[in-house]
Amino acid sequence: MSVNETFAFAKKQYERLGIDVDKAIEKLKSVSISVHCWQGDDIGGFEVNKSDLSGGIEVTGNYPGKARTPEELRADLEKALSFIPGKHRVNLHAIYAETDGEVVDRDQLKPEHFEKWVQWAKKHNLGLDFNPTLFSHEKAEDGLTLSHPNAEIRQFWIDHCKACRKIGEYFGRELGTPCLTNIWIPDGYKDTPSDRLTPRKRLKEALDEIFAEEIDEAYHLDAVESKLFGIGSEAYVVGSHEFYLSYALKNNKLCLLDTGHYHPTEMVSNKISSLLLYSDRLALHVSRPVRWDSDHVVTFDDELREIALEIVRNDALEQVMIGLDFFDASINRVAAWTIGTRNMLKALLYALLTPNDHLRELQEKGDYTKRLALMEELKTYPFGAIWDYYCEQMNVPIKESWLTEVDEYEAQVLLKR
Repeated sequence: MSVNETFAFAKKQYERLGIDVDKAIEKLKSVSISVHCWQGDDIGGFEVNKSDLSGGIEVTGNYPGKARTPEELRADLEKALSFIPGKHRVNLHAIYAETDGEVVDRDQLKPEHFEKWVQWAKKHNLGLDFNPTLFSHEKAEDGLTLSHPNAEIRQFWIDHCKACRKIGEYFGRELGTPCLTNIWIPDGYKDTPSDRLTPRKRLKEALDEIFAEEIDEAYHLDAVESKLFGIGSEAYVVGSHEFYLSYALKNNKLCLLDTGHYHPTEMVSNKISSLLLYSDRLALHVSRPVRWDSDHVVTFDDELREIALEIVRNDALEQVMIGLDFFDASINRVAAWTIGTRNMLKALLYALLTPNDHLRELQEKGDYTKRLALMEELKTYPFGAIWDYYCEQMNVPIKESWLTEVDEYEAQVLLKR
């Protein structure tokens, strides 16, 4: 059967449940995922004086062909995006600045150092998001940055974050879509601290200084990201979930939920509805933690589907800014981007093809038998036929056919690096 024939059959199955398949597809077309650039070069960046990866972050694997230059990274991103249906965004870290061989420390970064990224984004109709880089630097060697007891070191990182906000504003003005600038810091202690409050006071004061200048939200949005623990900060993290959630709500900032930054028994999907009650917007970094914050490539698993369902069933596609955050150096990096981003979109389509209103009615009536039965039956509905049709309509490869192009790109480009 052709793609159109299987689609027509599948469409009838969903229509029996009252699902408007065409409307679901149109909604998915409007969704932009923020694709993280750092999968392409193992979070190396392009600083003239590079530091070893730090901050509790570890990239494992040595698959050949990682990007060595901005041009190579952009080319790899273009290839991955050609396999992903829809128009999306690219998420940059500050270490991806281009300074033409000049040593520019992070507190001195300016919009001009990202001009080539902006020109590239314009060419490909992409939005850009941004992140200060508060790791892999000599002033972060002891694992403390914005909460550092040394005022000079703390000020360096404050100035870095201020500079990054101006760069984010530049992205938003140039590209006509607001840039989300997200602050994550590695600060914490390996062993039990004797004072948990003072570092958090310093972090709060640092954030207040960073955000003192108002920036038009038409161009720029601020987010703060928590973490449960990290390598070297197993006992205590300054920027905990409670800290950043409270700070975001009080100061009208976005709370960013990273799916790897919680206890293994906590689910980000279960947090979304609570935050939507109190926040106009929230942000996600979707990853796949395997036993810890290991940032595996996103797969089409139960939690990914549940995250998508929570967004869709609460009509929050315009409120939740979805970004990805994984880095796997054990497989082809272009394929990693493709697999993870396509899976995020698949999960959203799956959610859009779910009779959420009917399921809600069953729950309100207390008919948990039918609710469970229908939710389980939906798992084997012909969702894949709708996805294939969507990909074909968006002029990207269907099923696994994109792998052939990845193999060709690897042979012709990646293995020659």
